[in-house]
Amino acid sequence: MSSDISIKVENLSKCYHIYDKPSDRLLQMLSPARKQYYKEFWALRDLSFEVKRGESIGILGRNGSGKSTLLQMICGTLNPTTGSVQTFGRIAALLELGSGFNPDFTGRENIFLNGTILGLTQKEIEDRFDAIASFADIGDHLNQPVKTYSSGMLVRLAFAVQVQVTPDILIVDEALAVGDALFQKRCFQQIEKLISDGTTLLFVSHDQESVRTLTHRALLLHKGVKKLWGKSSDVVLEYRRMLHEDERQSFLEYGKKLTANAAATAAVNDAKAKEAKVKAPELSQKHNKVKSFGDLEAEILGVKILDSKGVEVSHFYIGERITIRVSLRANVDLNNVNVAFRIRNKEGVKITSWGTLNHDMRASLKNADESEIIWLKSFSAGAEFAVEFNAPCTLGANLYEVQATVTREHDMYYGSQQILHWMDEAAFFTVAIKQQEYVVGGICDLGFEHKLIEHSI
Repeated sequence: MSSDISIKVENLSKCYHIYDKPSDRLLQMLSPARKQYYKEFWALRDLSFEVKRGESIGILGRNGSGKSTLLQMICGTLNPTTGSVQTFGRIAALLELGSGFNPDFTGRENIFLNGTILGLTQKEIEDRFDAIASFADIGDHLNQPVKTYSSGMLVRLAFAVQVQVTPDILIVDEALAVGDALFQKRCFQQIEKLISDGTTLLFVSHDQESVRTLTHRALLLHKGVKKLWGKSSDVVLEYRRMLHEDERQSFLEYGKKLTANAAATAAVNDAKAKEAKVKAPELSQKHNKVKSFGDLEAEILGVKILDSKGVEVSHFYIGERITIRVSLRANVDLNNVNVAFRIRNKEGVKITSWGTLNHDMRASLKNADESEIIWLKSFSAGAEFAVEFNAPCTLGANLYEVQATVTREHDMYYGSQQILHWMDEAAFFTVAIKQQEYVVGGICDLGFEHKLIEHSI
């Protein structure tokens, strides 16, 4: 086995036996070879992948996709039905809130209990105790039984113990979601430090942006099967595409339960969507179908970045005017449209998002003229149009990606939407600083001003 491999999963499967009633378990025990009294449920099927030492891996999938089952088998708390898992090094895991804690022990006693389970000596735990207590930051509660702890206090203590043992492999399964914002910030900083020091990370979260920014590669599971394994940004996009398709099917099923007339309308709309997919393959191909998805009732034809003179450019200085032009085509008759974009830096952090609906919401509250509200407009099939967004460039020096999207919003607020077309990597631009004229640090310029207030002594 190569010394740079941290986790090796080969043909891993897990099958559970589902019995309709308790007596069937007894019947199965009495006649194991003659009749099957259970149904098979495969939580995982034939999963294989390798993780290198020091890699950070995200795991995505809907509830019931097999994520927790996989992590439990990697940790060794669950045996596979077929296949194998090999891990190399000390594992620290946050799988369930309070797992590994004795509820009747105090926080202090549980620190020593968990440290011993993780392979530390009494002296090693004593040497690290102050650092653990400081990170957990639960004060006098450290001397109280953990059964009196809130969920936030539990995860604070659990995470503090796990990261202070300097694990070779750290596994985090949604546990940080219960912590407050400041604690989550400290956790992510600590995780990044561990990764830089060579710790392997397996990170399960429904927060797609965290997976994108915190991990190098990602695994997408669907109904126990590997759907995609690769670069985190590609896997997150495929996950969004999968969620969109599931949501679309859900809308169709909901439509079938309505009146016959409503159900017929839903079927017509679905047929139009399918027709749209046939009508616009060339444009989708030109703009990279791998990076986009949607029903294609409307399609993004292109995104351009313009300067204050309307010239297409890709380079700006802080303070210059920037315009993002999104060109579109309606493939069916449309209304309730929202055209929007996101800007991300090269590290994958979402800087901002904005859409025509943002303006429409404010305009409606101010009783503006209806002609100013795009959500109220109708677009005929075949119509081409564009929306321009412009603002002063207040971004810090970096490379930026623009994602573009056109959606149908069922209400004049972001409550229920249908994605017609989503496009990653629709455009790119860079921002630079004129070092001798104006300097700002960080990801954006908030435009602060100052004044000097002098007091006589």
